Amino acid sequence: MSQETNPQPTNQKLPGEIHGQEREVEKPAEKKTESDKVPFGSRLTQRLFSINTAVILGAIAVALVLGALIVVIFNEDVQTAAGYLFAQPSDFFQAAGSTFQSFFSSLFRGSIYNYQADSFAVGIKPLLETLTRSVPLIIAGLAIAVSFRAGLFNIGVQGQLIMGAFVGTVVGMHLHLPIVLHLIVAIVCAVLGGALWGAIPGFLKAKVGANEVIVTLMLNSIALLFLSWTLSQEFMKGDGSAGKSMYVADTATYPSLLGSNYRLDLSFIIAILAAVFVWWLLERSTFGFELRAAGANPHAARTAGISVPRVIFLTLVISGGLAGLAGTAPVLGTEKFLTSATAGSYGFDAITVALLGKSTPLGTVLAGILFGALAAGGSTMQAAAGIPVDIVQVTQAIIVLLIAASEAVQYYRNKRKVAARASAGAKKEAAK
Repeated sequence: MSQETNPQPTNQKLPGEIHGQEREVEKPAEKKTESDKVPFGSRLTQRLFSINTAVILGAIAVALVLGALIVVIFNEDVQTAAGYLFAQPSDFFQAAGSTFQSFFSSLFRGSIYNYQADSFAVGIKPLLETLTRSVPLIIAGLAIAVSFRAGLFNIGVQGQLIMGAFVGTVVGMHLHLPIVLHLIVAIVCAVLGGALWGAIPGFLKAKVGANEVIVTLMLNSIALLFLSWTLSQEFMKGDGSAGKSMYVADTATYPSLLGSNYRLDLSFIIAILAAVFVWWLLERSTFGFELRAAGANPHAARTAGISVPRVIFLTLVISGGLAGLAGTAPVLGTEKFLTSATAGSYGFDAITVALLGKSTPLGTVLAGILFGALAAGGSTMQAAAGIPVDIVQVTQAIIVLLIAASEAVQYYRNKRKVAARASAGAKKEAAK
């Protein structure tokens, strides 16, 4: 009787995989031996999965408060009132309180609901703008999450997003197809463009063991330089100016979901479907089981008959394809043209999104919406309250630092517990 070597999809937890709150408990001696076998990248991603949800929510709340305090400290009215604080402290506290309140009120009005609007249709625009801005962050975050679950650091999502946006734009400009077919072809080609760009580090990692971080970072630079060069070519700019492509055809653009008065389009539904696909891939498919197994412990995965190089290659291809899909959100949706700034910092912001989302589809969607809200609210804060939009980036950085700090504290706390147990065991042995 032959025995199957290919593992079947299952919901059971993998040994060494941190998924939810359950984790296999190992003896200290066995744990040390096993950790020596597991690559550093896999062990680090496992630590990222173990982040408590309460820690994340607390980090977000503290970051928002600290961001507001930074705005208060550098506010001109507050600084002026601070000059005569002891003479008339009420002016200082009034100015500080007003600035603090303005930070949160303008953020709310710019990202959730504008309660100062004349109608509900106008007041709901901030929420729809939040969802619009979250689309590329969600999809790019899913690309990062897939690679993280496999123990890989796909830092090249930025370059893969650029190549996907480029291919999608070219197809949208120069192909003449029926209205529905044209959009589908443009999306598929963008996904293929990102997937091919992700296949390069996947192949190098799987075949020759190249470091995926270095390779993907170099490919980011190549993609950006390639984009800058193509935007100066006649087939891209047409009669337009250098640095900006022609507009894509109307037949290749995402249709609006709620009418021309709102920017929210079909790409948001695509982002949700992408999250569902990633959930199915990771939790219900055979390849997802192999991917999680390789990420948890590649040596054990090889012993179980899993081809780790194949998993590495396909993971980076899938991750690149998702990044290419993220690139369609601006070029086929909100902007409908391509510039060197179209990709922005989506690829790098996606790392934080995946981190906050604990590399899970649902968490990534929620984290992407949060970052979309910060981006949408930042514009309102600058226009209405005179608060620099850069405070959004500062808030995001504080969130990451707080999470990293909490993990460092937990790491050293656990290390001290293990050392204490070992010391107690040694004392017992000596007493015998």
